[in-house]
Amino acid sequence: MPRRPRVDGSAAVGRARAMIVPVRSVCVYCGSNPGGRPEYAQGAVELARAIVGRGARVVYGGARVGMMGALADAALDAGGEVVGVIPDHLVGAEVAHGGLSELHVVRSMHERKALMAELSDGFVAPPGGIGTLEEFAEVATWSKLGIHAKPTGLLNVLGYYDRLLGFLDHAVSERFLRDEHRRMVISEPRPDALLDAMDRWVPPTGARWLDSDGRAYDPGRP
Repeated sequence: MPRRPRVDGSAAVGRARAMIVPVRSVCVYCGSNPGGRPEYAQGAVELARAIVGRGARVVYGGARVGMMGALADAALDAGGEVVGVIPDHLVGAEVAHGGLSELHVVRSMHERKALMAELSDGFVAPPGGIGTLEEFAEVATWSKLGIHAKPTGLLNVLGYYDRLLGFLDHAVSERFLRDEHRRMVISEPRPDALLDAMDRWVPPTGARWLDSDGRAYDPGRP
């Protein structure tokens, strides 16, 4: 029989709840392409303005093109603080932004994601591609595991993420994902509504997994 993962779920979530802080630094995962509809880039612009309007700063991938550029330029134009994090091998390919409040050049994608997470109190993904999805899925997984207690939200412009949200609902119905973990992924079509929901978010009080027979168990027990 496969061994159950030795994770103290209750302790991890307890530590995570103790780390809850107001969302004053928002990590935005967005790509170097603008997408096929102007509403997508406009969503990034409105998100940037909403973040700055709350007195928060923007943390993002450090480029000046595509969705990243639209986000950063809008936040800077609104008088906000913008922190970029970019790997050295992408400085040229993604065209690093030269006008940011801070730009951190790191050695790898792993360092990029770790530093962005460290600098942020919450995470948002506007419409994007596989890179955006990968980055968002990682921090959502960390939330599920109790590694952090920071809200994760999808900016669902024009229903862009409807199929992804439907997949997550399907994963719940097929018992690959618990409902409380599904609810960790916040989704709203408008930036202010999304940021409001993130400010209200509280992590679940317990962490439970399903064993190989589909039965729930507490991973903190032997």
